[in-house]
Amino acid sequence: MKKRNVVLSIVLVLILLISFFGFSRHTQAVKKEQYVQSSTPTLFFHGYGSSYEAETQMTDAAKSAGVTKKVIRVNVSPNGYVKLIGAIPKKARNPIVEVNFDNNKMTNYVTAGKWVKDVIKELQEDYHFKQVNFVGHSMGNMAINYYIMNYAGKKGQPKVNKVVDIAGHFDGILGMDDKANRLKLAKNGKPDKMNKSYEKLMKLRKVYPTNTQVLNIFGDVGDGSHSDTRVSNASSQSLKYLVSGRAKSYKEKKIKGKMAQHSKLHENKQVDKLLINFLWKK
Repeated sequence: MKKRNVVLSIVLVLILLISFFGFSRHTQAVKKEQYVQSSTPTLFFHGYGSSYEAETQMTDAAKSAGVTKKVIRVNVSPNGYVKLIGAIPKKARNPIVEVNFDNNKMTNYVTAGKWVKDVIKELQEDYHFKQVNFVGHSMGNMAINYYIMNYAGKKGQPKVNKVVDIAGHFDGILGMDDKANRLKLAKNGKPDKMNKSYEKLMKLRKVYPTNTQVLNIFGDVGDGSHSDTRVSNASSQSLKYLVSGRAKSYKEKKIKGKMAQHSKLHENKQVDKLLINFLWKK
């Protein structure tokens, strides 16, 4: 009897293991059907005074959803030296790259844009790709858009496929060169007041890639300032005027509530879902 019970126990364990692995393979297959299976890398750029750690909530969410299995990091030193931390396998699908700027208070956006180009160049040494996705938060958006403005479309540069701009300060920062409810936008997104930074970005209206899809995410904490406490909604929404008429598509999404605060947007599960669906969902 004892021997029989042992045999039954072993059979039961085997059945459970087979069921588990079968379910696991089924789950993976379902997730694979939900998302594009592409070799296109997605590069994440953090904001002012921050680091790659501000990107991990979003990248972990993408991994958990089954979008990708591979997330690596690229570190950029204060003098612009680029170092890869990790490697992307040749057959990786939807690989993600967390970019870390050691000089995380870089406000020379021309240099920041060049660093984006240098990151792409370093990645292409070992991992050749024809197109790229970008996700930026706050200052990271400026690095991305200065790269697009000065380098996109040039020889050797990949096609910019999709861009997610989060909490972008395109026409001012509250407490610095903007005040709550100061900016007014026309229907086409054109602001009635343009700071020097925005005037420089106006070049995008002539050079923004025509095959690029854009998602603009911004926050409203609901305190009457129509802002995420750091950037007014109007400043973020002024991106529309810079890219509309050029970009393949442009969409906006306002996030509301306490988790819509500037530095909490990259920790917001609603934001996770939005960018996963926009970047990778079939």
